[in-house]
Amino acid sequence: MQETMIKRAKELLADGTVSRVIGWKKGEFGYDSTPAVFETAEELDRDFVFDDFTASNVSKYLVKESRKDGKILAFLKPCDTYSFNQLIKEHRVIRENVYIIGIPGGPKLDVEKIKAKGITGILNKKNENYTLKIETLYGTETMMFYEAICGKCQDCKSKKHVIYDELIGEDGDVLDSSRFDMVEKLENMTAQERFDFWREQLSKCIRCNACRNVCPACTCEKCVFDNPKSGIENKAPSDSFEENMFHIIRAFHVAGRCTDCGECSRVCPQNIPLHLLNRKFIKDINELYGEYQAGADLTSKSPLTDYDTNDCEPSIVHERGVE
Repeated sequence: MQETMIKRAKELLADGTVSRVIGWKKGEFGYDSTPAVFETAEELDRDFVFDDFTASNVSKYLVKESRKDGKILAFLKPCDTYSFNQLIKEHRVIRENVYIIGIPGGPKLDVEKIKAKGITGILNKKNENYTLKIETLYGTETMMFYEAICGKCQDCKSKKHVIYDELIGEDGDVLDSSRFDMVEKLENMTAQERFDFWREQLSKCIRCNACRNVCPACTCEKCVFDNPKSGIENKAPSDSFEENMFHIIRAFHVAGRCTDCGECSRVCPQNIPLHLLNRKFIKDINELYGEYQAGADLTSKSPLTDYDTNDCEPSIVHERGVE
């Protein structure tokens, strides 16, 4: 797949269709690839990579890249296309300045799950019949592929690309996902149990802002958390209330717009399951307003920004089952 992608990117650069390409760049090790922009065939041959560790969603980078001169080629996985669609709906990317090639998605791997097995000094890996053979400084280790699957890929909602100019490989389908299972477990807890769960998780936050910075729904020119006059400027939390408030406010800001790409949890250095906050909002919107998937198309409006006479009344928000 990587060779096919590089070949097609070089063709589009050569014929002038695009002036640059966004994809993933090799890191120091075989697992630390990162989004990058390539402008020449030589750069693609030297640094471009697409493998089991290229989980990053590159759609947010197109907010700025689509405003530069020339057209950019973007390789988008199925989950990335939902984010890109949502950014178009919010007028955050210029569609005509992006040439989209849809590529197969995951499942991708999480190196932290590999390290959790006590495997260190990781250099590279091979996937052979769903068994990972991991090359390390100290020899070769093995583990089952499914044990290292990235969290956001475990409950994948769709293998279908919702927007593209061309595809490499076959398109997939919207899946019957189990992504709300953990949300239901939290809902079945007592109020105190839920509070204790989130206090334990959010108390680990170091306010690195990785979740906000990677989120395709967080594209404000000036974030409230960077405003010194807001009282909640980016800083280490001074108390537990402020610690909670950062994530709760962010969850409210993306409600109805979050495509559930899972990037927030993927990049969190403290392994906080931040996506569960967003999934709770998605689940509530589905139950109160009808099924809705942000980014699934370019025409539908979010239930939270579109009034309908059949919308639920405030009195039933806390009473599931009331029509």
